[in-house]
Amino acid sequence: MLRWLIVLVAAVVPALSGVTAGHAAPPDVSDQDKAFLVGAHQDNLAEIQGGQIAERQAGKQSVRDAGRKFVEDHTSLDDQLKRVAKKLGVDLPSRPSEEQQAELRKFAAKGGTAFDRMWIGAQVEDHRKTLDFLDKEVSTGSSPEVKNLARDAKPVVREHLDLVTSIQSGE
Repeated sequence: MLRWLIVLVAAVVPALSGVTAGHAAPPDVSDQDKAFLVGAHQDNLAEIQGGQIAERQAGKQSVRDAGRKFVEDHTSLDDQLKRVAKKLGVDLPSRPSEEQQAELRKFAAKGGTAFDRMWIGAQVEDHRKTLDFLDKEVSTGSSPEVKNLARDAKPVVREHLDLVTSIQSGE
């Protein structure tokens, strides 16, 4: 009877604590880390969709090329982010925020030079904000994996900002 009780306790306690035969439960993820993952994912989705619109509707080849680059880079960044979110048990939304969707609709309604000016101006502002968002996560986030995502994304976002700033100054 005692042996049976010991076996039962040995089986039940790890299950109740989230640990099973050699597998640790996902580490705790702060609300800030979760918000970062959700926000960064939505930013990536918006950049991918905006880049696709730029590829179709931009007037200048440089803007179409920037759109294609954004699609490629943000798809790659988002693939990494989704892997970390899954590992940490963070659910991600399936589309950009309502505000981002409204901005995408505005882009979709424009074409040529009008599109170029609107999209490039928005990209300069958005990428500056994104750098601040990444810096905040790197300096005050709690999950090393999420902080690494933010740290790894910074050079890509900086490159995008430099690209759109140079396009803007060339107008």
